[in-house]
Amino acid sequence: MDLSLKTESFTQDRRNWLGSAHGTDAPVSVTLDVSKFTAGTHYPDGFIKSGIPLGKVTATGWYGPYDDAATDGRQTLVGFLFTAQDVNARGVASTKVVGSMLLHCFIREAKLPLGAVDANGKADVAGRIIFV
Repeated sequence: MDLSLKTESFTQDRRNWLGSAHGTDAPVSVTLDVSKFTAGTHYPDGFIKSGIPLGKVTATGWYGPYDDAATDGRQTLVGFLFTAQDVNARGVASTKVVGSMLLHCFIREAKLPLGAVDANGKADVAGRIIFV
């Protein structure tokens, strides 16, 4: 049994990008492929920010940041990361982390951490995600 003292840091998760609580009661669990994210953009403080648009990598079934120019499946927007995720758990860089994704919700586009979603991404989620 390990009784040594351990420290863990937490981030304040900003969800001001949500337009309402609608859909937040039913997020789905997803595995994030950390290698698809850029440290300085997506997790400058060691946490992948909530509100990041996600696409599914076809070869692995894991998720990465939506990128309309990608050719690995991430060119199709499927949802938004609901909660910030620590990529350096206990001081060790992770290759994958489990997070939660919203598939149906209202989004305040001007408040998204990476800015506006392009027209192709909006078309991918039309009818499920409403941009306000």
